[in-house]
Amino acid sequence: MTGCRVDRTAFDYQVRLSLSTLDPDEGYRVDAELAIETPFLLRDPGGQWHELDPGTCTRLAPVLDLFGQTISSVEIHGNGALHLTFDNGAELHIGPDHHYESWHLTGTGVDPITVGPGGETDWQPAPQPEPPHID
Repeated sequence: MTGCRVDRTAFDYQVRLSLSTLDPDEGYRVDAELAIETPFLLRDPGGQWHELDPGTCTRLAPVLDLFGQTISSVEIHGNGALHLTFDNGAELHIGPDHHYESWHLTGTGVDPITVGPGGETDWQPAPQPEPPHID
């Protein structure tokens, strides 16, 4: 997701961010959607943190400022807490929820991830075997 731009924000009982990265020679390298289904935190470029909840209409207005921004870093911690940093200094943090699916990522060019009730650990990459030693 690093390098992806937010091409669209959408709101209903979820907050959805459409993400893409364009390869000039091949078209879309990433065409994905991040859906947020539980309360989350957004730090705006001015440094103010907002506690937001999908389905709360105009209270979600700070998310609109993510439109056109590029993700500069992605971190997933513990049982699926997602932390995104954007090129304008904004930050988005979604923690796992004890009772509900908190977020999921789907689309082309990304590994699909769903963080279900209580969190997940399946998102972690499988351990790679060590190369054989030649003496």
